[in-house]
Amino acid sequence: MKPIRPALGAAALAAVLTLAACFGPPSPAPSPSTTASSAPASTSPPASAGTTASGTPAPSSSSASPPAPTTPPAAPPQPTTAPAPPSSSAPAAEGQLPEQTAPLTLYYIAIEDGGVSGPKVGCGDSAVATYTEPVTFRDQVGPSLTRLFANRSREIGESGLVNVLYQSTLKYLGSSFDGTTITVYLSGSFFLGGVCDIPRAEAQINLTAIAAAGAKRAEVFVNGRPMADVLSLK
Repeated sequence: MKPIRPALGAAALAAVLTLAACFGPPSPAPSPSTTASSAPASTSPPASAGTTASGTPAPSSSSASPPAPTTPPAAPPQPTTAPAPPSSSAPAAEGQLPEQTAPLTLYYIAIEDGGVSGPKVGCGDSAVATYTEPVTFRDQVGPSLTRLFANRSREIGESGLVNVLYQSTLKYLGSSFDGTTITVYLSGSFFLGGVCDIPRAEAQINLTAIAAAGAKRAEVFVNGRPMADVLSLK
């Protein structure tokens, strides 16, 4: 019997040649210029810093720096300014009235006016409000009564008004106000011209104190005694 090895070798060679004829040689790799011209425009957004050109996530690196903050850095602190100088009118201390400037209201008497020019007092007289030049004060009651007691003239200019306290030696000591009643403390003595001067003196003092405090009524003490009791001895 003849050996079959040469026959098998010829058959195998024929099969290889047949396969090569069917597939042909491999196509050459596309050049960069061909790929760029034939590739369609991409509609997807450009690759971010975290992806590769093929769209796959870039490998993370443990040594990569953290991303920069998106908020702007805080503005440097502004230099502090010196406090404003105090105003000419110092603020009121605790329990003290604020400083203000205004005319004082003083009451005098219109004899036998019958209440036409002001509240009716005395023997058919009127108590009439008059006003001084602007005065700076904190407690208006003290300056008002002090000015009233300092007037040593009986006649108030050419107004026809009378000051029945012009001979008295009264001094303002202090006062307190509860929102309704102004309580006034005086020292000194009254020197009046007659019985009708008693209600006139009371009206001048009471109405001046009431106007200064913005009160509804007044209680006046002279040398520690109610003014009505002191005047009742006149």
